[in-house]
Amino acid sequence: MRMRKQLLTAAAMVRRSATGMATTTAWGGRRRRPAVCLPGGRRSGRYVGHMTEAPEDFEYERRFFVRDLPRAILGEEPPAVIVQTYFLAQDGYGLRLRLQASAPRQRLDPASRADDALAQFAGEFDLCVLTAKGPYVGGTRYEAERELDIGMGIEMSKRGGATIAKSRYSVWLDEDGWVIDEFAGANRPLIIAECERGGPVVDLRIPSFCVTEVTEDPRFSNDALVNASYSAWAYRFEEELASIGPRFATDFGTNRQSLG
Repeated sequence: MRMRKQLLTAAAMVRRSATGMATTTAWGGRRRRPAVCLPGGRRSGRYVGHMTEAPEDFEYERRFFVRDLPRAILGEEPPAVIVQTYFLAQDGYGLRLRLQASAPRQRLDPASRADDALAQFAGEFDLCVLTAKGPYVGGTRYEAERELDIGMGIEMSKRGGATIAKSRYSVWLDEDGWVIDEFAGANRPLIIAECERGGPVVDLRIPSFCVTEVTEDPRFSNDALVNASYSAWAYRFEEELASIGPRFATDFGTNRQSLG
């Protein structure tokens, strides 16, 4: 019960009305891609102040640092390629344009620059989404998104913003779907595993390839990495990890060992 109250409080903290008073709503699953819009491009959900009341406008996830790709559980097909351009990335807030090639014919070279990846996979992108994000609070983050025309997204990404690129593997482990992101370019050799659910990620079975949890570490958010690349501070993180040791959040129920 105490954990439940903490999670409800966390959600309320990231949902504010125009007067600054917290508003509470029922828990709801985050909207899945692609975005669902009403006729005329209007988003579903009741508007209150400067934020929509739609409960699906939140993502619930836990994120983990991974040292090596768990190749034994990954398929032979090339992973999806994602190129993200940030037009705002500051203090946990982000305005992001994501281009995704879900079934590319080739793999993204981890040594590739993000701008080069944008050109290399321009003909293979099959999804473009514009997303607004807020800071993480208790494993919860405000996220609202809308699907855009792919050609428009490519041209916008060419003309402004800071860009990152990564390969995304998807795998089902125990009762959850996981994604494993292998970053390219200046963020190489960073690998992040992420478990996302329609509600708070509690009582999670954590795979052995997850070295330590970084859900609440702002350095590892994509909008932070676009400004402060992992390669520039990786040595400091490794020293920190060696000194303090792995850490896993204890306020999301019981952490369990994966059966996989």
